[in-house]
Amino acid sequence: MASSVSGPTPPGLPPLPPGHGDYFTETQWSVLMSLLDATVPSITAVSDRKDDKTQLGITDAEFKEIVTKAQASVVKKPAVEDITAYLAERPSNDPAFCRAVRRVLGNVPPSAQKRLGGVLSALSTRPGSLLLTGYATPIQDQPLHIRESILRSWSSSWFGTPRTLYKIFTAIAKVLWLQTSPLFRTVTGYPDVPINWNPGPTEDFGFLQFDTSVSEPATVDTDVVIIGSGCGGGVCAKVLAEAGHRVLVVDKGYYFNPAQLPMPMEQSGFHLFENNGLVNSVDGSINAVAGSCWGGGGSVNWSVSLQTPGYVRKEWSEQHGLPFFESAEFQNCLDRVYEFMGVVSGDKVRTTYRGQKLLEGSRKLGYEAHVCPQNNGGKEHWCGHCPLGCGSAEKQGPAVSWLPAAAKKGATFMEGFSVDKILWDESSSSSSWFGSGGKKKAVGVEGTWTARDTNGGVIGERKTRKVVIKAKKVIVSAGTLNSPLILHRSGLNNHHIGRNLHVHPVKFIGAYYEDDVNPWEGGVITTICTAFENLDGQGHGVKLEDTCMLPHSILSQVPWRGALSWKLSCLRYPQLSAWLSLSRDRDTGRVYADPVTGKLCIEYTISSFDASLNFEGIIALAKIAYVTGASEIDPFLPGVEPFVRSSPGTPSTPTEEAKEEDYDKGVKDPLFEKWLSTLLHQRDNAPLCPPYVSAHQMGTCRMSSKPENGVVDPKGKVWGTEGLYVADASVFPSASGVNPMVTNMAIADWIANGVARDLGKKI
Repeated sequence: MASSVSGPTPPGLPPLPPGHGDYFTETQWSVLMSLLDATVPSITAVSDRKDDKTQLGITDAEFKEIVTKAQASVVKKPAVEDITAYLAERPSNDPAFCRAVRRVLGNVPPSAQKRLGGVLSALSTRPGSLLLTGYATPIQDQPLHIRESILRSWSSSWFGTPRTLYKIFTAIAKVLWLQTSPLFRTVTGYPDVPINWNPGPTEDFGFLQFDTSVSEPATVDTDVVIIGSGCGGGVCAKVLAEAGHRVLVVDKGYYFNPAQLPMPMEQSGFHLFENNGLVNSVDGSINAVAGSCWGGGGSVNWSVSLQTPGYVRKEWSEQHGLPFFESAEFQNCLDRVYEFMGVVSGDKVRTTYRGQKLLEGSRKLGYEAHVCPQNNGGKEHWCGHCPLGCGSAEKQGPAVSWLPAAAKKGATFMEGFSVDKILWDESSSSSSWFGSGGKKKAVGVEGTWTARDTNGGVIGERKTRKVVIKAKKVIVSAGTLNSPLILHRSGLNNHHIGRNLHVHPVKFIGAYYEDDVNPWEGGVITTICTAFENLDGQGHGVKLEDTCMLPHSILSQVPWRGALSWKLSCLRYPQLSAWLSLSRDRDTGRVYADPVTGKLCIEYTISSFDASLNFEGIIALAKIAYVTGASEIDPFLPGVEPFVRSSPGTPSTPTEEAKEEDYDKGVKDPLFEKWLSTLLHQRDNAPLCPPYVSAHQMGTCRMSSKPENGVVDPKGKVWGTEGLYVADASVFPSASGVNPMVTNMAIADWIANGVARDLGKKI
């Protein structure tokens, strides 16, 4: 039945507070906007250009040819007037873009704001501009074409600072313009709402409420408090509630019902993800994405439901001394997760165009590949907008399945609750800090609850109250990035807390086909190639998967090789397919809290070993794109131009030397092989190619067989404590090598059943 509502009613964004942006002076903002405008500039015919500082002029004949070719290259054939307006659009003229810039930079640590502000100040002066650009004229006073040429020169500079500035300015401009531009949507046909949108049912979680006019802390008593409502916390809540225990699930995020989903791109980052959608590593080499809403990562992930590979289970069992992972019981945990979420695979999953290309190319090249299992409860779930929130509620994430099941058995819930620290038993006769056996005994948590605004939303003025939760058991399921920070804030000093961070580094590659495929439609990941998962013989390699095709996610990966080139690439978005190369990283990093601000910090630099394996995946994906008839293949790598077929869907026109044999040589086509050599050159001479993207973080509270090797014991209990457990992907002994949701849930099932036994089953 069709929905009577035309589309979602997203929560909106809070207004920028007075004085927001005061960390930059007016001159610094002017410099910044001049560089963002140079990245995605207004491009017009010379006869229509009114100001060379704000418009990039092209001769009338060339501009007409560009527009004509652009229209011919796009299957949808947007109107000439729309293409002209699209090219002429200037980001800084759009208030939504300007607000987005200020909102994003407002979440940058003050130290980073100060460093960036210093660079902007230098560029506004003659000496500073001369040093950084080669021109004595302050950069904001330069004509637009000069600013664009400066960005080009920075991209290939021998020095690190210009390359870093190029990455910062182009990344901000690309992502935020794609999120806010109405004309991009006009010319590409991209909709913010899936076709035939029909919202699923709203869950009534009955969230606890408190009187904010009272100054003293509120007190809540329960058997088990679970910190985090994501994949680990959701499973724990169901298991323990069904065992008859009083369960309270708390989360700093908020619940957004299906009628509010999916959100527009610029709102989703603010409401659904950690740190407005992006947590950068300290050195900028990794961009981590993590869910931060009710349901956690399970509310915004991509439905992939892969079980833990056998070689990973063997490693965890034999190398880490954890035989449970090779036991029948662990398989039972995996199977229970599959059954409860209604995971389907094979011909029950509808594959996308790019997913079919991955299967087809793998078959032609002899690579092992198959359809990805999905946690869609047997539904088709033909929606590519899930990273913005699942409006259909067909994806069986925690907020749709596990938590409602817990609610039916009496679990209670609290949204908007940030945990300050875990509380310890101070009544022990042997010590004011330690319980039985000399171990710290957790007896609850303390934190701050933030109410919704007077309209029931989350963008107006909101009031707070301290809340103390008393509990017999505490389960930390706040995710790999936040669980170790909670343990540290609570006085635990185990050396391993926050370390052993694995992130599954990802690089992307794209290809344009002659078909108009509406890449934003369909499941996000529907197929996987496993042929390269064990490149070193020790279980380290890459998985190849189709990927998220939301504009701000994938088009921001297209290298900025010049303003016109990038805008025209975005125009061809409806014909783009993309895939990812995901490394099972051998080497690790760490997370910690900034000593001044307390904010999350990630210290991770991909090793040359892991980077070289990831590159093997990029090369394989390029071959897959070629044998499936792509007309243009872009490895999204700096310094490497796309491969363009001379005749779409056929081998490239052969050289004289190659005409001796006229059969289809596939990836042995001489021109393609020559282009591949540029990729190999890149691998051998600049293998790291940051930044990488991470959507999977694991290992910062590692499970171990001995206290000296990790943070939690084989049952998930924190070493050196009583009553305190961790149940999320942070307990993985090493990287899972596959999308971690099912592994996370299966381990949480095991830990929660152990906690239930410790408490004594009530029913």
